[in-house]
Amino acid sequence: MGRTSEQALYTIPRKSGPKEFNMRAAIERVFLHHPETVDETYFQHMKFASRFAGLLLLASTAAIVHAVIPCLFESTAGRLIRRMHSDIENR
Repeated sequence: MGRTSEQALYTIPRKSGPKEFNMRAAIERVFLHHPETVDETYFQHMKFASRFAGLLLLASTAAIVHAVIPCLFESTAGRLIRRMHSDIENR
């Protein structure tokens, strides 16, 4: 059977057959693949990344305050960035 012109407007033709969606594989890829590459569980990685995000927030806040009032937080952002670099390198 051929498609009517109206069906052709709303249907995207596939080049190959439909692929089966595997929910478990998708969840593992999205949530577990990267933590495994750094030898961590999902929750260990979440803890590390959350701590890292908090330190980035502190460093950026200190840098913004320092930009407006140069005598404040003169070395805070740099110290935090060096600490974070060391944490990443020594994982």
